[in-house]
Amino acid sequence: MTPAPNSSKEKNSPALTSTPTREPRPEARETPDQDAQGWIGILRITSNRFVLTIAALLAFHFSSMGQTPSATSPATAKSAPVVPYRYQTKKLSNRAQQFYSLVWGIDSLTVKSVESGELIKFTYRVIDPNKARVLNDKQSEPFLIDPRAGVKLVVPSLEKVGQLRQSSTPESGKVYWMAFSNKGRLVRPGHFVDVSIGLFRANSLIVH
Repeated sequence: MTPAPNSSKEKNSPALTSTPTREPRPEARETPDQDAQGWIGILRITSNRFVLTIAALLAFHFSSMGQTPSATSPATAKSAPVVPYRYQTKKLSNRAQQFYSLVWGIDSLTVKSVESGELIKFTYRVIDPNKARVLNDKQSEPFLIDPRAGVKLVVPSLEKVGQLRQSSTPESGKVYWMAFSNKGRLVRPGHFVDVSIGLFRANSLIVH
């Protein structure tokens, strides 16, 4: 007799009892949405550009605000061309120099603010003692007139010193001086003044 086929083996046979399982396709795996990522990237770039644009506009706005006063402010426009008095110079014309030397025997006339503006000092150099004698004459009282300030200054006389002027006999080549009291400091550097000593008069001398 032929043995009967083993039914248990047939039942347990893989070909009969189990069916192959299908593995998921790679395309079916869950992956991030590429379209969403693309939009996120675009938004980030756009937002960064927007922030940079706003920052640039603000910087330009504030810089233009800071530059505007210097270009349009009346105070700045008026103060820019002003030159300090100590840098202003005005020499006597050749005609004036010839006049003072030929008529009064002096040259190198200067007027300067000294002692913090409390005194105005007038100096001159003698080239002809005979003609310059009137400037050193004690009987001739000196005055300094400032039309701009509306004042007339005199040479003060101090105890134990006398008048603040040189009144010795003039000598050729020497420089002489006299100082005028500038109480209140009304006469300032940059003003044009006149010096009068007896018959002598020098006009429009600038104060340094």
